[in-house]
Amino acid sequence: ETYGPAVVNEWNPDWDLLNVESRVERTARQGVRYHALERLAVLDPTTLEPVPHDGETLGEVMFSGNIVMKGYFRNPDATQKAFQNGWFHSGDLAVVHPDGYLQLKDRAKDIIISGGENISSIEVEDVLYQHPGIRLAAVIAVNDERWGEVPHAFVEPQPNQIVTPDELRTWCIERLAKFKVPKQFTLQTIPVTSTGKIRKVSLREQVQKGE
Repeated sequence: ETYGPAVVNEWNPDWDLLNVESRVERTARQGVRYHALERLAVLDPTTLEPVPHDGETLGEVMFSGNIVMKGYFRNPDATQKAFQNGWFHSGDLAVVHPDGYLQLKDRAKDIIISGGENISSIEVEDVLYQHPGIRLAAVIAVNDERWGEVPHAFVEPQPNQIVTPDELRTWCIERLAKFKVPKQFTLQTIPVTSTGKIRKVSLREQVQKGE
């Protein structure tokens, strides 16, 4: 696993002693600083202090060095926003595990804040992708009067597979904390770009239009 030019998941010899499941979990992380990069850190975006290496505390991935771009072409406002206090602010949220390995959790713009709790859309999507009947899954935040935001899951079943919202809800309840379980499941064809990336913007627009 690699994360742009910033991180490489270098094999740790200690992993040789782990079972297959644990090794797979660790190789799915993004890893440690790439040697050509000068600095890499996961920092609290408000205080710029490093987050604890506990595998739980979210921070923003930031880096600096001569392999980082100088700025956005003819967009000084975006450049100023991205480069602050000597760091490039990636907009990616991650945790750092006790062994120092970084693991991406979400884009800052995709994090769901429900009742004061952060919910990673990627974490919920990963659980949905474990279901054998699912081809594509996307989780977005929708407004909620009580909780502020709640997760809404869009799911595209595998060809010739039938899944139901109740089945998916039970699947998630068995694998996620209660507050992370999507409040609604929509079964449909999920829009993607020409490169196969899910168009979450289209899904948000769909919700806003009440479709």
